[in-house]
Formats: sequence, structure tokens, C-alpha cells
Amino acid sequence: MVKTEQAVGLVSTRGIGWSFNSLIALFLGALIITYVYLTGGRNQMPEDETSGNKFFRSCNLFSGKWVFDNQSYPLYNGKKCQFMLDDFACDKFGRKDFKYQRWRWKPNDCDLPRFNATALLETLRGKRLVFVGDSLNRNQWVSLVCLVESSIPTGRKSKSNHFNGSLFSFKATYNASIDFYWAPFLVESNCDDPFHHHVQYRTVKIEAIEKHARHWTDADVLIFDSYIWWLQERIKVLWRSSEKSNGTFEVDMVRRYEMGLKTWADWLETHVNRTRTKLFFVSLSPAHLRGEEWGMDANQNCYKETEPIVKEGYWGTLSNPKMMQVVEETIYRLEVRGVKVHILNITQLSEYRKDGHPSIYRKQWVNLTQDQLSNPPSYSDCGHWCLPGVPDVWNELLYAYLVYH
Repeated sequence: MVKTEQAVGLVSTRGIGWSFNSLIALFLGALIITYVYLTGGRNQMPEDETSGNKFFRSCNLFSGKWVFDNQSYPLYNGKKCQFMLDDFACDKFGRKDFKYQRWRWKPNDCDLPRFNATALLETLRGKRLVFVGDSLNRNQWVSLVCLVESSIPTGRKSKSNHFNGSLFSFKATYNASIDFYWAPFLVESNCDDPFHHHVQYRTVKIEAIEKHARHWTDADVLIFDSYIWWLQERIKVLWRSSEKSNGTFEVDMVRRYEMGLKTWADWLETHVNRTRTKLFFVSLSPAHLRGEEWGMDANQNCYKETEPIVKEGYWGTLSNPKMMQVVEETIYRLEVRGVKVHILNITQLSEYRKDGHPSIYRKQWVNLTQDQLSNPPSYSDCGHWCLPGVPDVWNELLYAYLVYH
């Protein structure tokens, strides 16, 4: 600003006595100042940590709209990703409309930076990133691995064939590790087997987390999620003090969720390295099971949906605000105690994407009945997400935090 005031003063005193080169320099300087003033720096991602923090304060990454982008998306070829799981490979299992792969999330006041695998791996050089949670977190893990894998030469990437209990690992160049750990409740439960967890009656050890936590206690980046598994109507809660008598109790949904997250938060406060570890919690991922909520027949769900919901602020009844409030309050209490957890608030932006689910286009792990085959909506998966697709945007948000925050 001082230089600008000096330039104005020189113009008023020296007038036409300026050289031609000086006039050109002043003109170019004025153009730069005008550009910065008019743009206010919008849509430009910051170059350093200080400006990055300023950027995140001035832009709500989670408020915006979906823009069809047939040029930049998808960000990778799902059929060429060797780490793709059959749960999310919709094009492999017969989906023919590919528009769901070509939507870009546009925040209202800025642009998300384009995902750059090299920049991410440089940030993760010598570090370990771990997703911890349920199959939706695994959905996001597969997305991130495919985003990274598509940019790495074949000889520099590997997939661990050794499953250490619930742990899945992807290792790449820069000595970076991107892992997923199956823990659908975060706390211990009778659903902790990553392959055989469809039990009839769910029981959670509401105060126990150490069995899981020892697998990710050394991580540099931790991304947690836990929501959908808590929604079952009847879940038995087991306290440590009652283990000998095998005593269990039934607790209402919101209260048991609060208790489980308290155990998780207490572990973080005691064990996490506050100066080294970056922490994230991914908000609830919506399901689209009730077509009447977006103007369809009451028996319709995400089956055959090919367009996003355009009504601003659409919110499905399956997304429980009270559960989100529990997350926010838990994370606020952690911050007061000196532990910073970033919320990746993917709920609202994902609510719009009724078109992004696998529906019937995924591997069916059990044989379908004749009644199901005659009624496709009855076996449609409207909870997980096709890849490439919506979880790629979740990872673009994560990327913005890791590289620019």
C-alpha cells in the first residue's frame, strides 16, 4: 500500500516528465492492484499455511452446488483401478449411464483445488494415513487409493496381501501409507470381523476401544466415521463392570451413540500426539431410500435415478440431526481440552446425490430370490456410492485440508 501511495504522489508532482518505461511500469502495477481488488483473491487457493488458514475462514467448502463437468471428471478410470472393490464398481456390473461420474462440487465462495496425487503424497511423505470406521469409510478409502494409484507408475505401488485383523494397507512412493481399519462402532463390538459382521443381534462394548486403537495409534492422519451401524433399533450395550455377569442393557440410539463417541474422545485426549497427528471426523453419509421425499412414488428409492436433487437445502429424513449434534458437541469438548478434530461435513452435499448410489449395479454377495429379481428396488443399495463418484469429492475436501490448511 505504501508503494501505491508513493506512485500516486509521483504522478501529481512529476506529471508528463516521466519516462516511457516508468509509465509502462505504473500501468502494469495499476492493473495488478485493480485485479487483486476486484477478485479479492477468490478462487485462488493459498500458497502458504498462513494464507491457507485465512482461506478456510473465508470460504465454507461444504456449502455450494453440483456442477456438471464433462471435461475434468471423472478423475480416474474405475475399471483400471486395480484396488476397486466390487461393492462400488457400478460400471463393471452393468450401469450404463455415466453422468453420475461427471459432477463437480462448487462451493459458493471459492473453488476446490483440483486433486493432485503428487502433492498429496509429498504431504504424506514418510507418513501414515488411516481411515477408521465402517463400509462408507472404506468407500472413501477405495476412492482415495484409486485417485492416488491412477497417477503412480505401476512399479511404485503395492497392495498389501496381508490383512492384520481388520487392517487393509496401500503403500506407495514417498514411503506413504494409506490404510483402512474396520471398526464400524469405533468401540469394540461383535461386528468387528471385516468379512463376517452381519450378526442378528448387535452388542457393543461401550467403554472398550484399545483392541482397535493399537492398530492406528501411530498414524499421522486419522479419518474417522461411525453412524449407520448405530441406527439399528435394538443394540445391547455392555459395560466393563458387567462383563463377568454378562450383563447387557438396551439404551436409546442417541444416548448410546453419545456414549460410544465419549470413549473415542477420551482415547484421543489421552493418546493422540497433538502436535503431530491430524484428526478428521466424516459426518453422516445419507441414504436415499424414500422416493416420496424428492417427488417419486412411495415405493421408489435410488433405483434408476440419474440426476441429482436440485432443491437447495434438501435433507432426507434418514439423516438424523440429533446424531450430528452429538458429533459436534463431542468434538467441541475435545477442542476445549486441546485436541483439534476437523469435521468433514459431507452430509448436505451428498444429500443432493440420489443418483450416485450403486442401486442394483454391484456384486450381490448372496443369491437373490425370485421376488427380489422381479422387484429391483427391493435389493437396491442406496447407502454406498459408485466409484468414480461422490466419495471422490469427499477426498477432494480432505486433500484441501491436508495440502492447503
